[in-house]
Amino acid sequence: MRIGVYGAGAIGCYVGGLLQSGGADVVFVGRARTRDEVAAHGLTLEDLQAAPARLQADEIRYETDPEALADCDVVLVCVKSAQTEAVAEQLAKTVPSALVVSLQNGVRNPETLRIHLPDVMAGIVEFNVRSMGDGVFRRTMSGPILLESTGSPGANAWFEAMERSAIELETKTDIVPSQWTKMIVNLNNAVSALSGASTPTLLTTPGYRRVIADIIDEALRVLKEARIQPARLRGVPIGWMPKVLRMPTRIVRLVTRAQMKVDPEARSSMWEDLTRRRPTEIDFLNGEVVRLAERLDTSAPINGRVVALIREAERAGNGPPDFDAPTLERLLRS
Repeated sequence: MRIGVYGAGAIGCYVGGLLQSGGADVVFVGRARTRDEVAAHGLTLEDLQAAPARLQADEIRYETDPEALADCDVVLVCVKSAQTEAVAEQLAKTVPSALVVSLQNGVRNPETLRIHLPDVMAGIVEFNVRSMGDGVFRRTMSGPILLESTGSPGANAWFEAMERSAIELETKTDIVPSQWTKMIVNLNNAVSALSGASTPTLLTTPGYRRVIADIIDEALRVLKEARIQPARLRGVPIGWMPKVLRMPTRIVRLVTRAQMKVDPEARSSMWEDLTRRRPTEIDFLNGEVVRLAERLDTSAPINGRVVALIREAERAGNGPPDFDAPTLERLLRS
């Protein structure tokens, strides 16, 4: 089985690298900058709980032309959500019969891919990966990859390749509720991007936690009006999340340690996008809440202000604005 990774950035290099370390034949396709970095340094995959995995540069096939995916049996789509339509059209020409697996944020990407491709599997990466430079990609949060159970003829071989890679894997017959839960969790990405704060700092600063709780509360209200029922988050109802975030810091620390392990350097991919002066996925996260509210003829003003602040930061092109907690609270409640 040959596996392609389309959009081999932080998540793509990490997952693809582990698959190759587990014996899979992998071809990476992504930006020239990442290709050059990998060519100079190889891949080093750092984990919270395990020794790093390393691949030498001469072991890695990293291309910038998607035609390199032509002989792949499985293609992992790891591009930003705004690129999904164009990627689907490209893959329909290049690998029309491959199993295509969406490992992306947001809730609509699998359906966008299915418009053009016959064999699509939804997936959710429940952990974060940071690009540390010099070919180092660090997993900064614990959690599995969730994959949709399908009747695809290539699914069994794909699952076996995943199991050989030492990636924690779970399968779901109905993955849509879990997609909504992941989207709700990812609403905090914008707070990371606007503040420049690490994930542990967000979790230990009451003001930032209040902001995240307000954003999630509003989203859950909109989902309830839309009769969308998100899945539990690691066994706990997602509706408990805002309540926990408003508790004293010592309790938040205890709950967080019980739920997941978080690296001190953990930050969101949206923070990295602003840092690198790239467009973010705000329209597919907090913007998804605003879009759903408009369709229901209701409103989501807090998430709407988050979208506006991120777009303003994108236009300014100066990186994360580094708002402290009181400033961010004031901006979102004004």
